[in-house]
Amino acid sequence: MSGIDDAWWRDAVIYQVYPRSFADADGDGVGDIDGIRAHLGHLRDLGVDAIWMSPWYPSPMADAGYDVADFRDIDPVFGDLAGAEALIAEAHAAGIRMIVDIVPNHISSEHPWFKAALASPDAPERDYFWFRPGRDGGATMPTDWTGEFGGTTWTKAPDGSWYLHLFTPEQPDLNWEHPDVQAEFEAILRFWFDRGVDGIRIDSAALLFKDKDLPEVREGAPHPFHDLDAVHDVYRAWRRVADEYPGRALIGEVWMPEVDRFTNYLRPDELHAAFNFDFLGCAWDPYLMRDCVDRTLDAHAKVGAPPTWVLSNHDVTRHVTRYGRADTTFSFDNNLDGTPVDLELGTRRARAAALLSLSLPGGAYVYQGEELGLWENETIPEDQIQDPMYARRGHTRDGCRVPLPWSGDEPPYAFSTTTPWLPQPAEWKDRTVQAQTGDPSSMLELYRAAIRLRHSQGAGFAWLDRGATVLAYTRGADFACVLNLSGAPVPLPEHQTILLASGPLDGDLLPQDTAIWLRL
Repeated sequence: MSGIDDAWWRDAVIYQVYPRSFADADGDGVGDIDGIRAHLGHLRDLGVDAIWMSPWYPSPMADAGYDVADFRDIDPVFGDLAGAEALIAEAHAAGIRMIVDIVPNHISSEHPWFKAALASPDAPERDYFWFRPGRDGGATMPTDWTGEFGGTTWTKAPDGSWYLHLFTPEQPDLNWEHPDVQAEFEAILRFWFDRGVDGIRIDSAALLFKDKDLPEVREGAPHPFHDLDAVHDVYRAWRRVADEYPGRALIGEVWMPEVDRFTNYLRPDELHAAFNFDFLGCAWDPYLMRDCVDRTLDAHAKVGAPPTWVLSNHDVTRHVTRYGRADTTFSFDNNLDGTPVDLELGTRRARAAALLSLSLPGGAYVYQGEELGLWENETIPEDQIQDPMYARRGHTRDGCRVPLPWSGDEPPYAFSTTTPWLPQPAEWKDRTVQAQTGDPSSMLELYRAAIRLRHSQGAGFAWLDRGATVLAYTRGADFACVLNLSGAPVPLPEHQTILLASGPLDGDLLPQDTAIWLRL
């Protein structure tokens, strides 16, 4: 399959599967590979082009699988390598490509490399990590760096030295200066490409290198571990590996406030695409949204890379909830203050955002459950929270990782035959796949229709003048999208054929927070 349409990622709809929460086939309350295989029909009917699989490797699960102990195997909670290979083959047979997640910044403290490094200061594996002496005669950490989850970034080893971890202590950072580290990950890419995987999603892609002098983070000074220039040599090497396998894509998770620094990762000899967090974090505001779209299209055009459009993922509050708040911008901490959520408003905006994101030029990413209109579960009891970020920042990402509802009127909604690993809201009984299938007003049928119609859009992009608070643009000669962000109903375009609407229309008026697709 990979030899067909070698640039498939340029306009693909890519669906993120969070394997713990997709479907449980063996009845242990945790999702698994066989559960995904059993529900491939849902993804085929949705019309997605590819699946991005969050980590499924052997892991102690200190950070939900992003602490990897072996990149060449499957954690038993999910299945085994034979099952993974069967899923890849069955997805391909259904016309769906497969993307796997690679985590290059760090590995698990249970990885053989790190266990060898801890066992002896003279072990060659010691140089694969960031072991350093402490300050004050070894009593205090080498730096005062703050971790990506908050908290400290150094842990003392048994021999008195300290090792670096930008995330949890169970995720020691790798030393990407070492050629063995570089060679190992190139071999890992080949391992999965040889098994038919069509793409690699790269976690925390900008963090690999650190300033060897270990300076503190200071305003106005170069950052000691964000976006160091040497990281681009790694991705040029990875691109050379990917180019050995036609039709393979490298897709980066690149959190970068500066657009020019972001697009450096998308130069012709580096990554094929990267997530557009600028769009994900944009407030529901016509001026900010228009600027975000222009900024995104301009930046990607300069390097010849396809833009991407992302509304949610496994790390952020689901956008039905975000769009139902007064402040709709993304923040790791945006659900801590008990701000009321208007789920009806959030759902209406999420439906409009679906038509926006699926009609803009480039690739679109759908996080599992987004097509069902799921909202953040913000009522998980504290003793059931599993996210390590909670202990460090008081915020949990578990609310967007709650298992999917498939059918039935009460939990576990056919996700499992037992209690799921995270609790599902009772209110989701109307959000199951079964309940929404065949209902033309449902979120699921809106996504199915939009993805089906998406393939008939033309190329190109041009704004239409419908006023500053209405986003309207054409795709090709005869397709247009209109989104009303004005705060009041506006007249519908005249003499056009409406193909799809995100919500009910009001006679000749387009209600606020509603989008339509038109045939011109």
